[in-house]
Amino acid sequence: MRAALESGASADAQAAQAAVSGGVPSLEAAAALLSPAGSDMLEDLAQIAHRMTVARFGKTIAMYAPLYLSNQCACTCTYCGFSMGLNIRRKTLTRDEISREAVTLAERGFRNILLVSAEHPKYVNVDYVCRSIEEVKKVSPYVGLEIAAADEEQYRAYVASGCDGVVLYQETYDPAIYARHHLGGPKKKYHWRLDALERAGAAGVRHLGVGALLGLADWRFEALALLWHARYLERRCWRSQINVSFPRINPAAGGFVADHPVDDRQLVQLLCLFRLALPTAGIALSTRETPQLRDRLVPLGITHMSAGSSTEPGGYGAPGSAGKQFELEDTRTPAEVKAALERMGYDAVFKDWEVMPAASAST
Repeated sequence: MRAALESGASADAQAAQAAVSGGVPSLEAAAALLSPAGSDMLEDLAQIAHRMTVARFGKTIAMYAPLYLSNQCACTCTYCGFSMGLNIRRKTLTRDEISREAVTLAERGFRNILLVSAEHPKYVNVDYVCRSIEEVKKVSPYVGLEIAAADEEQYRAYVASGCDGVVLYQETYDPAIYARHHLGGPKKKYHWRLDALERAGAAGVRHLGVGALLGLADWRFEALALLWHARYLERRCWRSQINVSFPRINPAAGGFVADHPVDDRQLVQLLCLFRLALPTAGIALSTRETPQLRDRLVPLGITHMSAGSSTEPGGYGAPGSAGKQFELEDTRTPAEVKAALERMGYDAVFKDWEVMPAASAST
């Protein structure tokens, strides 16, 4: 991977053009497309990414919403607004509060809900997560998890309770930088986290979401490492759909500033590369980005979007009662995001399946 990155850094226009023309790019070709030479042909990359996305996925965007369960945390992570020791209001939702949040989201149209939590085994244990899934499943046919890395048996318990997907960002793929930003708690275990999605796939989780938190390390290295990881999961967890995301660090309690900020043009270059390199993968875009940028990114490979999000436990029914994980940029309502997509010729799909009743004996 490092070798591919080094070769890509010196790629010229001819090498970048060859990488585009050679079909699904290898790691070496991907590195060329991430190079300054690749940046010079960004318009061509954007057009190819758009054509590939429409051909594979049509002009539909699957809508989802995060539901935060708890900001109680036993981990010390430099960049996170939930990090242990920060002076924020802590809260773990009760079952009734989870139900109210889920119903509120359902009333706003969502049938795809992602349960998110900080890591604290005392407050968010296996039983709590299973009960939370079961509660949200009453109003949402699709329930995903973005919580602490678990072992295979725990993931099996989540699947038995109704879990459809697991999202787990490695944050950074550089072990030294990972250690620098994860100072204590369960999340400090780099390899335990790295292998978690494979365990989830083995347990029968249908959708696996992977990503890197852009800003902790060099973005080109993170992109190649993420590409390698996603392709590995496609091979090893072939029964599961693989989705990717590229969250950038946003302001949060603690005042962390990214060591390696990623600008908008670099984000576009990365997004286009992933559509070319992972033609069957879903690509998710959160409300971390501004409305203007989100609208511009949609045609380049996006298949999933959140809308009207909150990053605090209880933030839909009782906003302001707990600390946020980070600040959001796109504060539009789900209806406003839907209208914006429709103006661009896209369909915002809040539920793209239906459970049909069993046929009667007479039919």
